[in-house]
Amino acid sequence: MSATANPSRKRQQRTPATPAAAGPAPTPAPAPAPVPTAPLDLRPTVTLPRGFGRIPVAKVSPVIEGGAYPAKAVAGELFPVRAKVFREGHDAVNASVILTSPTGEETRVDMTPVEPRGLDPWEAWVRPDTEGAWTFRVEGWSDPWATWLHNAEAKLPAGVDIDLVCLEGRDLLERTAVIAEQAGDPVAASILKATAMLLIPERPADDLIEVATAHGIERAMKRYGPRELLTPTADFPVQVDRARALFSSWYEFFPRSIGASYDPATKKWTSGTFDSCHERLEQVAAMGFDVVYMPPIHPIGTAFRKGRNNTLIPAPGDPGSPWAIGGPEGGHDAIHPDLGDWDAFDRFVAKAKEVGLEVALDFALQASPDHPWVSAHPEWFTTRLDGTIAYAENPPKKYQDIYPINFDNDPDGIYREVLRILKLWMSHGVRIFRVDNPHTKPVEFWAWVMRQVRETDPDVIFLAEAFTKPEMMHTLGMVGFHQSYTYFTWRNTKAELQEYLTELSTGMDAFYRPNFFVNTPDINPFFLQSGNPAAFAIRAILAATLSPSWGVYSGFELFEHEPLKPGGEEYKNSEKFEYRPRDFSAQPNLNVLLGSLNQVRHDHPALQQLRQIRFLDAPHDGVLAFAKRDGDDAVVVICSLDPNQGVETDVHFDLGWLGVSGPTVDLRDELSGATFTWGDRNFVRLHPASPAMVLHVLRR
Repeated sequence: MSATANPSRKRQQRTPATPAAAGPAPTPAPAPAPVPTAPLDLRPTVTLPRGFGRIPVAKVSPVIEGGAYPAKAVAGELFPVRAKVFREGHDAVNASVILTSPTGEETRVDMTPVEPRGLDPWEAWVRPDTEGAWTFRVEGWSDPWATWLHNAEAKLPAGVDIDLVCLEGRDLLERTAVIAEQAGDPVAASILKATAMLLIPERPADDLIEVATAHGIERAMKRYGPRELLTPTADFPVQVDRARALFSSWYEFFPRSIGASYDPATKKWTSGTFDSCHERLEQVAAMGFDVVYMPPIHPIGTAFRKGRNNTLIPAPGDPGSPWAIGGPEGGHDAIHPDLGDWDAFDRFVAKAKEVGLEVALDFALQASPDHPWVSAHPEWFTTRLDGTIAYAENPPKKYQDIYPINFDNDPDGIYREVLRILKLWMSHGVRIFRVDNPHTKPVEFWAWVMRQVRETDPDVIFLAEAFTKPEMMHTLGMVGFHQSYTYFTWRNTKAELQEYLTELSTGMDAFYRPNFFVNTPDINPFFLQSGNPAAFAIRAILAATLSPSWGVYSGFELFEHEPLKPGGEEYKNSEKFEYRPRDFSAQPNLNVLLGSLNQVRHDHPALQQLRQIRFLDAPHDGVLAFAKRDGDDAVVVICSLDPNQGVETDVHFDLGWLGVSGPTVDLRDELSGATFTWGDRNFVRLHPASPAMVLHVLRR
């Protein structure tokens, strides 16, 4: 762990959860995975408030709903702990963060007062180094050394209480020397004892202050100085996930389209299969993506099946929407027979793993009218007054091919069935789920699911596809979703992007991890509908550098952009309702740029995190400039927002924030390979053919 090397001690021992082994099932009809049989406990674990102690500590963060849900971090990620710490009178206070690992090991990280000082804010950045259930607390304490030093700097030059000030200083230094000796640090103890002997009242005031503020004394007192009136807060939870929960590059494709073919003679389509996707997996991996995401792969219902472009009357052979789940072949625990069997799926997962990809599966809790649940569990749906089952609606849109689940009818049965299905796919190597429309299901349900899965399989990741009101999106993150879709698709101007990223990186970072998809099967962004390749490049660069997780739906790299109708954001000839085989090597394309962006992301820890971002002053509204850093790594991104014409502007660097001590800095553009030496003010010209610079801050 990157933390101050202070003495640590053991607290109550806890055993972290161990991921269950995942392996392929040997039969095409796998047995259901076991689920809990005890009554369901839907209550979160709540940390009760403790009130103020001797040293008040207030407004601690990150704390989610009073500690009912854990804040988010990943192994190796820096995250800030903040609090207001103060006391009565004028004596100095100080504060520390005590970070406790899943095994009970404690590490102290001292906090620092930050501006505005008059509001008593304190802060420390901590970095947990392993996955599991961590906790932290803030300890406020009276700082007698800081109090003495303040008094000494005021009294000694004025000739006030010189004998008493020196006596009190010697006492503090000698007491601290004993603490250093007990901690096994004889060097620090010797320095402290020697300094105590130098606090002689007859010495000039300037000499006494110089002795007391020497660097060695400052370091020793910070490490071993007395901490009086120690006042701890409650322990607050932090769930530390694997790195992919924060940093990932997603590529989405429909397996039925990969290798699909049309026979003009018979006017029939032959679907792509899991086995026909293996070459595409290699191509996706070659572009640097690490997650391949598939829409639902289950049987599709025929009742009210939608035709091309969402028409209500399908033509013969139209495959239907994959989100209309369920047919005679089965439901959520079955595979569409056109794609292959369980063995073929296992080969697909194995091939993905071989080339360095993880498989993410769409998890859509809804049913077609042909789903086995409809006949076996009609109580799981809503029956209207006319006796029909209510289908999905988002007026004026109607989805007659989809029945929503009513979670208030037999929640016990529904919850157990959902967990059984998840465990089935997990047993076949799926460790990432993209959850469709989670905001249309009860939050309480998701909190239970997340808790159950985390107890047995803490490596499993859930992405929330919730384009809805902010509070619901935030709450889904709080109860356990590891990543979330965002409003990025609709944030295009400089002001919009800066405001949104500031909110994500400072106001929501404890509970909400963004995934910036540049497009989806449902969203054909207005910014891209011109088909201008520069527009596609700009959005890819912004998504890949602003957010640690980003995603691309296939066709983006080929500049697909035609809307179904003017003013709409749906694709014409949407792949949701038809086969769409593509020539992914057709020119022009963005394959090289996507590969370059993913390589840069993997090379730079600064781009793998969310919290440390600073927007730079660039007067032109058509240029977004920002810097990101993590440890010794720093990257500056300067990106045009205008796909149609060139832009020119000055960009002002904050060299100190970038970790540069001199007046200039050496930079390398990771997209072009060009090198520069710049100062704190730099002229930049960008044009549509080369709309951005991704600059690595070189260390000298």
